[in-house]
Amino acid sequence: MTDNFNRNSLLLLFSAVLLFFSPFIYTQENNAEVILNDVIALLAGRNFSSALELFDKLDPQIAQDTEIQILRASISNSAGKPSEAIQIANKIIALDANNTDALMILADSASLQNRERDRRNFLEKIISINPGHARALTDLGNLSLGNRNLHVAAGYFDRALAAEPENGEALVGRAVIHRYNRESQSSERLLNRAAKLYPAWARPLHERARLYRSAGFLNDALEDLDFALELEKDNYWIITDRGQVLMDMGKKQEALAAFARAIEIDPGAFLAYVFSAGIKDELGDYSGSEKDYTKLASLRPDYYFAFEAIGIFNMKNKNWAKARDAFLEAYKQAPAELTYAMLASICWMRAGRQTDPKQFLAQVLRTAPRDSFEYAVLKLYHDLNGDIDVANMIEKETNVNTKARMIFYLASFYDIRGSKTLADRYYMLMRDQNASFSLERRLNEWIIEERNLGLKVNQ
Repeated sequence: MTDNFNRNSLLLLFSAVLLFFSPFIYTQENNAEVILNDVIALLAGRNFSSALELFDKLDPQIAQDTEIQILRASISNSAGKPSEAIQIANKIIALDANNTDALMILADSASLQNRERDRRNFLEKIISINPGHARALTDLGNLSLGNRNLHVAAGYFDRALAAEPENGEALVGRAVIHRYNRESQSSERLLNRAAKLYPAWARPLHERARLYRSAGFLNDALEDLDFALELEKDNYWIITDRGQVLMDMGKKQEALAAFARAIEIDPGAFLAYVFSAGIKDELGDYSGSEKDYTKLASLRPDYYFAFEAIGIFNMKNKNWAKARDAFLEAYKQAPAELTYAMLASICWMRAGRQTDPKQFLAQVLRTAPRDSFEYAVLKLYHDLNGDIDVANMIEKETNVNTKARMIFYLASFYDIRGSKTLADRYYMLMRDQNASFSLERRLNEWIIEERNLGLKVNQ
């Protein structure tokens, strides 16, 4: 569940307990009703730690009541103290093994500790005791949804809705599955219902915006996201989705501002950096884009596209050693992408001696298909001769994209070897190919622009 939805559930639970206990909890020295009202006020402000401290002021007999202990354990989980919640819940279960409230505490604690198997086991035990336990059913539905097991998730949500037709989490979860299954009208109907039932809850609006975006209704999506942000102004995912909608609308600067806000809220999250880096690249802010990609690389070293971009930008700026290292890291993460090995070798030779990458190239050659153009280029860079053989391969190549890439690598070889005139001729030849976009094409265009080669031809 979302934080706001959980907080509202806690508040409702506390209010119910307070109503139940109010006839019994007055003492001259210690007014428990006042204390519990203070707890409710602190929960409303998300001050969980202070709320927990108030439990120690309750009369010991009242404090040990099972319902009070369940509430204390729930707040402990909300405060990020699952170990304390587990201790409380285990004491309750020792006396009542079928206490579903205590089992739910343990399920929530397991979630906080990333013990998903234990969480699932606790939830399944709950529904074995109470098959209509809507909270456990919706949590199981969300677990299955997270694993993209849509059929199983749908079954859990349907069972939750049969038990509680107005359960917000189940309505939204089922709507998400309808969206994944391209059942737009069914998805919208459930989200409309959830939004009407829970007007202070942002998630139905957020999910409806995703539905509208997928259907191309960008203005409607943006309107829902704006309303959702009024409810949860610091929600990273709402802001990130808003940035994507603005990108779709061609409003790049506004989108960039949205992603900057998302990054400010959660500097350790991943997705906003991806979009921010891409927009800055499109706008020509290469240093800003490289900064975002560098952060991405630190957050997710397995995301080799970040190292690819870092390598490209540093090639443009002739930071050869840094570019080499970036391409080597990209190749390490994606060893099937021989492009990274070839670009790393170019940068390696430019950063020092032309024989420096020889050992690396020998290793790569053992993995490259011998009939591929990559093998021919890698061997050329390893042997530092054989350019005529590569040129002949270029002449025979019929795939325009492969041919264009081969031309770039031969041009780079001549450039490194000092044959600048011949290199420039091949750079221009690559530009003349009607090839699709590639890393090599982009680098080629930068080289032509830097050397004014197109201008010289026009003159």
